[in-house]
Amino acid sequence: MTVRPARVSDAPAMCDLINYYAERGRMLHRSLESVYNALRDFLVAEGADGRILGCAAVSLVWGDMAEVKSMAVRPEERRHGIGSALLQAAIADARQLGVRRLFALTYENEFFVHRGFEIMDRNSLPEKVWGECISCPKADACDETALMLRLAEEPSAAAEPGKTATTPGRASDD
Repeated sequence: MTVRPARVSDAPAMCDLINYYAERGRMLHRSLESVYNALRDFLVAEGADGRILGCAAVSLVWGDMAEVKSMAVRPEERRHGIGSALLQAAIADARQLGVRRLFALTYENEFFVHRGFEIMDRNSLPEKVWGECISCPKADACDETALMLRLAEEPSAAAEPGKTATTPGRASDD
């Protein structure tokens, strides 16, 4: 299995997989158009035979915050480490973007908690997070759990953007 950025040719399989779980009330439905529009946010797990085994998106929300969205693994492939590999790749992607906080809205609490996420108060998330919820049939009675993973501490007031901190008396590698 390989985890890689999604390609245009992956979109139909990703859409089918996401909507398999949406039909069971486990995540939001996505149109093929919306998958194409967000394609650069997606990672896929590809099997040795070229089949898409799973997908996950890292969507920037605001400033230093991003969301893991539309994370899905083929039902017959669950419990084989695919979700973990996708989440690890999503975390690495978020770190590369400079994200300090990564959250998920999910029914799979244990999966995320086991990987370092902490349950949080959903109401503490910025209002912008709830933009897609308007299209959810559970919008007025959402029962998903919000979980957060802190990827980096808040920068200190003394730190300057683009500067590397050095230990006093030691030369920097710059």
